[in-house]
Amino acid sequence: MSESIGVIVLAAGQGSRFRQVAGDDKDKLLADCTGRDGAVRSVIEQVLVNVPPSLGKRVLVTAGDRPQVMRMAQAYGFEIVEIESTGMGDSIAAGVAACPQLDGWLIVLGDMPFILPSSVDRVVAGIAEDCVSVPVHAGEYGHPVGFGRSFGPGLMALSGDHGAKPLFAQGRVVKVAVDDPGVLWDVDVPEKLIFQ
Repeated sequence: MSESIGVIVLAAGQGSRFRQVAGDDKDKLLADCTGRDGAVRSVIEQVLVNVPPSLGKRVLVTAGDRPQVMRMAQAYGFEIVEIESTGMGDSIAAGVAACPQLDGWLIVLGDMPFILPSSVDRVVAGIAEDCVSVPVHAGEYGHPVGFGRSFGPGLMALSGDHGAKPLFAQGRVVKVAVDDPGVLWDVDVPEKLIFQ
């Protein structure tokens, strides 16, 4: 079913916790980190590299003041959706609205560079019309999260800083067990750029 699944990378947040430590001019999405493949790339490029090639429809949601992030995403075949808000709900809604005809959407956070591609593939495989597919590591829900077609209207109705977790109650949750701590690892402060 992955031919009709789109990926939406959320990259609109300003990373205020990261900037408090690293400096106001430091964008965490552009900070270098060493991926699990050993290559040094920016955080956002690591995220883009981990998106399966099978997902043809690719959307990155970001603010207009991130030209480097936009160029990087376009180099990886992503369509850019610019928004004013930094809220996660607004970002998800804008991303899904850019491709509402699909059978499902994989929501990827732009600050989670250490997820194994195999974990992403397994989450995508769990997406079905009335299902939420979510990776679980050490008993905790992680990212990315896949939503089937029936969730489209709910995803497009999200707003503000509220994510899609409340939608889990509207369908079946497929828990995808993964041995991958990367599904829980976001880069919210500079120390998290080093994966351990």
